[in-house]
Amino acid sequence: MERESRGGGRTCGSFRSTWIPRGKAVNAVLENARMTPPDCPQLPQTTAEHQISPEAIREEERFELEIPERGFLAGPRSRLHDLGTIFRVGVDFVRAFRTLHFVGPAVTIFGSARTQPGTTYYEMARKMGAEIAKLGFTVMTGGGPGIMEAGNRGAHEAGGRSIGINIELPFEQHLNPYVDRSVTMRYFFTRKTILIKYSYAFVVLPGGAGTLDEMFETMTLIQTGKIRNFPIILMGKDYWQPLMDFVYHMAESGTISPGDPELIFFTDDVSDAIAHLQRHAVRQFGLRRQKLPKPSALFGEKAVAKPAT
Repeated sequence: MERESRGGGRTCGSFRSTWIPRGKAVNAVLENARMTPPDCPQLPQTTAEHQISPEAIREEERFELEIPERGFLAGPRSRLHDLGTIFRVGVDFVRAFRTLHFVGPAVTIFGSARTQPGTTYYEMARKMGAEIAKLGFTVMTGGGPGIMEAGNRGAHEAGGRSIGINIELPFEQHLNPYVDRSVTMRYFFTRKTILIKYSYAFVVLPGGAGTLDEMFETMTLIQTGKIRNFPIILMGKDYWQPLMDFVYHMAESGTISPGDPELIFFTDDVSDAIAHLQRHAVRQFGLRRQKLPKPSALFGEKAVAKPAT
């Protein structure tokens, strides 16, 4: 009996993919490579073109060693490695929970890190950040440049609270200078959880794959009832129109519910976006201005200070 293994090769009989200690991986793979057709009759004869060289295997190991998270997503690991991953994920969450415990109700702004200051969408995000802050919300972004910087900048300039949830990357993403409080996450999935956890609304401006991921994960959580029906405001009609056409196409095809496109409020008008936010976040959830609880020095907590005016 022959079946596909995780790595794309084939296994034979009752053989299955198992974790091999890193130090023995190359020798074990090379030993398996020496199997002949009589040992495994159903295994097709590999050609030189498809053989994996020892150099290629060592290169893959170097690739995983450069950044530990690559190994985390590379298949089964030892129990010790998995325990270490669980610990690091827990540290990521605990650090964020303690840092952001006093941010108050927030609105998260998603968008590209590549948008340049002075461009249409940068200024749109900046205005949204300012207007959101005037409503009393904390403005939360991924903490980087581009749309993220614009949202934080608008909140900062309006005298509101401005938060950045940064991410460790091989090419380091520096925090923008308009963040009052920040936390740097190790994993993308923990970062995304934090960006959603504290927010009562989500504003999505033009961005790439990461922005799409954030938007559709939020939409999925609302669809499945994992979070409340928080407003999603999609801004940048010229940029996002093909996406909205596709969302309606999915509804017409029956792959999402007919009412799911209505989860997205599509506009370029900052005033309309703020009015929608007021109706579907402030009033719908009964939000009102009140003093935030005081931080405890015992737990090393600090309040989020507003910028000096």
